[in-house]
Amino acid sequence: MITKRKAILWVVAAVLVTNISTFMLSNFISVGLGNKYIVTEKENELIKKFNKLFVVKDIIEKQYVDPIDESKLIEGAVAGMVQGVNDPYTEYMTPEEYSASTEAMEGEYAGVGLIVTLIDDKVTVVSPIEDTPGYKAGMKSGDVIIGVNDTPTTGKKLNDVVSMMKGKAGTEVKLTVIKNGESSPVEVKIVRENIVLNPVKSEMMGDNIGYIRISTFNQENVADSFNQALQSLKIKKMKGLVLDLRDNGGGLLSECKKVADMLLGEGTIVYTIDNQNRKEVLTSDPNKVDVPIVVLVNGGTASASEIVSGAIKDTKSGTLVGTKTFGKGLVQTIIPLTWDKSAVKVTIARYYTPSGISIQGKGIEPDVVVELPEELQRKSELTRQEDVQLIKALEIVEEQTK
Repeated sequence: MITKRKAILWVVAAVLVTNISTFMLSNFISVGLGNKYIVTEKENELIKKFNKLFVVKDIIEKQYVDPIDESKLIEGAVAGMVQGVNDPYTEYMTPEEYSASTEAMEGEYAGVGLIVTLIDDKVTVVSPIEDTPGYKAGMKSGDVIIGVNDTPTTGKKLNDVVSMMKGKAGTEVKLTVIKNGESSPVEVKIVRENIVLNPVKSEMMGDNIGYIRISTFNQENVADSFNQALQSLKIKKMKGLVLDLRDNGGGLLSECKKVADMLLGEGTIVYTIDNQNRKEVLTSDPNKVDVPIVVLVNGGTASASEIVSGAIKDTKSGTLVGTKTFGKGLVQTIIPLTWDKSAVKVTIARYYTPSGISIQGKGIEPDVVVELPEELQRKSELTRQEDVQLIKALEIVEEQTK
């Protein structure tokens, strides 16, 4: 038996760290006995599991030279536990980080406009967001950011690096970057701007060939904007469609599902399998765009945009043109911790294309491979005459419309 005070401390701490308060309240039965406390078997198991955590906490509180902020110890323990799953997409978000991510999803924030991830513990650019400072500075998919304002990024949380790149509009940030395919770092100076996302752009090209560019799925109005663009092109007698998903780093599964539903006939868009081997299938209805479709992809086409690309390729609803996609086949959800406005972003499933392919770490090979000439790969923006991938896409659509 242990003292009642210590038993309560053990149990409360376990609740904080493991977020299983409901389980404990419904399953733990402790019997009071004077000033002692009888610990049930389940409680004892929890105490054993988290013994090291509290031994270390006790050592720090008793031995550390300066006063301890207990709340920071708890934050660090929670962040470390999440990091322990060794998944770059699963992370603890402080209240400040969660608030910043919510702002980005609402479509406006101040920063450089880069979608980044961790690959082999290196901060790697998934894609630059079109028309943002990072895009204009020539940042590309695969570039590795090793420093921000001379502070190394090695060993830092991804959210911390993102926060370092953000700041007031008009201020400058210096990135130390190893460009994709190079060995020596270069310095890239970027002036931050208020990033106002306009993720869907459209126009008519060539002989009534519709062109729609989706730069991100990370906003809740993307599908509606895509539908509006589609209807506008239909009114103009669109004969074929080029959907440009190059450097689209992904976003909301719900939005990419709606977009895919407009392009496919009846069938499977994607399916997911979680840690209980439960399968969830997202399907499309019979209604679809009844014109030839070509989808432009490259190494910055990731996650949600790969779902759309993979569905179109597997169902033969269109032709993929460009280069191999990024290869992110994992699904995340953000779970808010309402009592302090922090959150946990956790990978909850793997997704599979309609033919059962997991593209995690592999990417999707396009039907028609078109590489940009090396001298053009580092340009932030291409003219219509330089964009050989778009030229090829238009050729394919125009041939299919004859």
